[in-house]
Amino acid sequence: MKVLWITSVYPSTEQPGNGVFHETQVQALKRLGMEVTVICPVPSNPSVFRVLRKKYRRNAGTPAVYQRKGITVYRPAYTAFPGQLRWAQPDKRIAETVMKTIVENSLEADLIHAHFAMPSGGAARLIADQIKIPWVLTLHGSDVNVYPHYSKSARKAFIHTVQAADRVLAVGDSLKRKTMQMTGRDSGVLPIGIDLSEFRQPEQTKSQIRTHLNLPHEKNIILYVGRLTKAKGVFELAHALDVLPKENVIVFVGDGPAKEKLRSHPEFNRRLFLAGQVENQLVKDYLFASDIFALPSYTEGMPTVVIEALALKVPVVCTAVGGVPELFGKHRNLLIKPRSVPGLVERIQDFMYGRVDTAGIQKELHSHIQERYHSQNNARLLLEEYKRTLKSVH
Repeated sequence: MKVLWITSVYPSTEQPGNGVFHETQVQALKRLGMEVTVICPVPSNPSVFRVLRKKYRRNAGTPAVYQRKGITVYRPAYTAFPGQLRWAQPDKRIAETVMKTIVENSLEADLIHAHFAMPSGGAARLIADQIKIPWVLTLHGSDVNVYPHYSKSARKAFIHTVQAADRVLAVGDSLKRKTMQMTGRDSGVLPIGIDLSEFRQPEQTKSQIRTHLNLPHEKNIILYVGRLTKAKGVFELAHALDVLPKENVIVFVGDGPAKEKLRSHPEFNRRLFLAGQVENQLVKDYLFASDIFALPSYTEGMPTVVIEALALKVPVVCTAVGGVPELFGKHRNLLIKPRSVPGLVERIQDFMYGRVDTAGIQKELHSHIQERYHSQNNARLLLEEYKRTLKSVH
């Protein structure tokens, strides 16, 4: 079976941490013998915006086509404008550049799998209609919880796209319920998951890994991994340092617009450290080296890094948003409210200073993750979804 995978994020040499969860699933499908081609359209902003804002230049340097772990990835450019997902969807522009890629490279596919209703899903709807093949849409979080609520036109585009797909999948039960409320369309639930076979205890000790990563040995390390934005709760996490005992430090792994403000924190390079963007392989090392993982986001879909942390039995302090409660099962009462520095501090101290049965909780959560979020098992389920979709339209 040949599948055309359309997404707005996928790893590259220049941005190795961008959309790693896609690569995990694509590699799992590849191991099942499927032929997957990835098209990752990238926004190309008019020159005036590239000059004014650094973030509009971040795709520069990434090749238009490259091979990564045996998968061909195309990155055709389309004209984009700041804030376009709020008002005017770029569906047609993305569809045009994807169609050009398909034609110029003589790409063949039995099925399209689009990720995120906005913007990839809207473009996939047009492409599938033009080349007359079925398409599957996976909803990940922000495409349900954030973008459709910007404006009436954005909500209309979201509803149109979801209702047009031959099959809709959500990465969690909460997204399934919310999508039904917004569109009247039912969907299946299938998390992408992670390759849990890679998450085993390392041969090195925690001390050795900290030495390798240049992290302090004598401190309690609270780790954050993700985009550095206000909506991820990074400022609340930084403010927690004002209350937490001095032996606690925070390490931020990732990049984003909040970086400069975090750099100005009075404890920068003393108790607050910025590690920058790292290869996904290194994320595991940072998790092994840490004492607690924290993700105090305002909204989430099904955060892969939380699955990874729980798979490694690392205590996780997280907000009760999106699909996160599903990851915690009967321990969802440990989740905290967004935007709450006191709640964040309290839960960090609960785990750090033995106020809860940390070992027992992590053992149970580890078993829960193993049962539901292994990417290879979920790839088999996804293959069955593909087969059912193809059968239903023929």
